[in-house]
Amino acid sequence: MIYYLFIDESGDHGLINIDSSFPVFVLAGVLISESQYVVLVESFQRLKKNFWDDKKVILHSRDIRKCEKEFSVLFDLEFKKQFYGQLNRIIKDHNYSIISSAILKENYVSKYGKLLDDVYEISLSFLIERSIFFLDDLEKKSNKLNIIIERRGKKEDAKLKSHFINLIQRGTGFVSDIRIKSYSTTVNFKRKDEDIAGLQLADLIAYPIARYVLDSKRANPAFDILSEKFYSKNHKRYGLKVFP
Repeated sequence: MIYYLFIDESGDHGLINIDSSFPVFVLAGVLISESQYVVLVESFQRLKKNFWDDKKVILHSRDIRKCEKEFSVLFDLEFKKQFYGQLNRIIKDHNYSIISSAILKENYVSKYGKLLDDVYEISLSFLIERSIFFLDDLEKKSNKLNIIIERRGKKEDAKLKSHFINLIQRGTGFVSDIRIKSYSTTVNFKRKDEDIAGLQLADLIAYPIARYVLDSKRANPAFDILSEKFYSKNHKRYGLKVFP
């Protein structure tokens, strides 16, 4: 069976000019089987048709929060209530696992300095490692892992693709190259406007994770919905890592 790892981010990955109001970078991954992904796609399609008929709508966390573009209709409080009710049920009820990395940038720079190592690459390595752990625990060992990442730009995507190739060739500190290759692991870059349900779900979960990492005691209903979705093992949450 094919497993997909859809990846999106919240916050920027730069370490030079850190936004003091949002000093975090989160890379959020949605790990889902091919069969369950079909169900997710259908649910997103029904949601969009229910509220926008046949118009093309891309679920984008920032636009939803700000009630911008297609989501200006969310200023209608009854519409907003119904929309969030259906969206939250999709996020809560569907079968997938979250694997996410968060880097508190001020702490990271204080501990390691402004290293050349890209925080995006560090985060991607973690997501791939934990995805391999997850697949290793499944009874069926002939699974494949397809990684889908939202496009950022030719230069950035090329750099990330190079990092991925290095992971395939050398492995990481915790996962050997043989284990990664055993799942025929591939990576592809897709645009947001291609209307890919997995990338939209990854986008929707990234911001609540970032807010939780910045202040875990602050009320965060969106994160509460996600809390049971993180990859866990032996009652320990393996699907969220905060650096450093």
